[in-house]
Amino acid sequence: MELTAIKILFMVCGCILACITSILVARYNLWHKILFKIWTWIRRMKRRVKVKYAKNNGYSFCYFTRGKPGSQPSILMLHGFSLSKDMWLDTLKYIPADLHVVCLDLPGHGATTRLMGDSYAAPDQAKRVHEFVKCIGMDKKPFHLVGFSMGGMIAGVYAALHPSHVRCLSLLCPGGIRYPGGYEFIKHLRELEKSIHMGSPRLISLSERQGEELLKLGLYHPNIAQLQLLKGYLEDDRPQRMFFIKSFLDLSSEESRYSLQENASKIRAPTEILWGKYDKILDPSGADILAKAIPHCEVFILDRCGHFITIDRPQKSAELILEFHISVCGTKKTN
Repeated sequence: MELTAIKILFMVCGCILACITSILVARYNLWHKILFKIWTWIRRMKRRVKVKYAKNNGYSFCYFTRGKPGSQPSILMLHGFSLSKDMWLDTLKYIPADLHVVCLDLPGHGATTRLMGDSYAAPDQAKRVHEFVKCIGMDKKPFHLVGFSMGGMIAGVYAALHPSHVRCLSLLCPGGIRYPGGYEFIKHLRELEKSIHMGSPRLISLSERQGEELLKLGLYHPNIAQLQLLKGYLEDDRPQRMFFIKSFLDLSSEESRYSLQENASKIRAPTEILWGKYDKILDPSGADILAKAIPHCEVFILDRCGHFITIDRPQKSAELILEFHISVCGTKKTN
């Protein structure tokens, strides 16, 4: 009975999250979309990234890359839930251009293939990341793996499953942790559940204002520019509501929900954890939980920062990632 209640709760939460994405994107009018695409193109040009594709096992992986593999470890970056590789563009501004960096659209996100019949639980996503890594030849030398939120959850599981491939690991407010008091964001979704109508043919009726209020939970002091940026990152031309419901349910399934914490002791790579001090999506106490489980781990709690670290503190988080890379890999700072 308790298990069924939990499944129903996560199903409702998944529906709400999918609706947030759908409604905010629907209200994100055509001119906003066009301007954001142009702005994103300009930023890609300024960061000198090249968009590429790699096909493997039914998936066409979309990613962008900068620099060339060399003597120093490459950096692979994994984005958060319902986002894409473009969330790393502000981070790349502070990463030396001669470092080889790969930013991947995770399966089902961005321009990478979306297959409704596949599982998107963290262990399954980690396996697909491994297939991508082999496909582009990154498995020939250990690399620096970076993941944000859902991407951090997947990155941690990947590091545990494939320790020989990961030179060092950076986790930015990752999911996949069991909190004694539960997830604060889930509590907010429960409150929202009480205020919305559940009987409509659209499954859930959610206003734009309610969606924006939930997005604001992820930012320290949200402003219009930051909210427009988030809406732009959420924009997706493909039908998405059912996918994000499914993806959230897969991530919150029994095998996936606490998969990072359950695999943390198997991580052998030196690890840094970055967390926003005022994160209301995933509680910062998760940093201490992981630090006790991961053998070689250091923690940085960022002041004036919520969940979306790369938006609230892009320069500081990039500097910490780079400094960690240098300390482990011996890379010299260059411009």
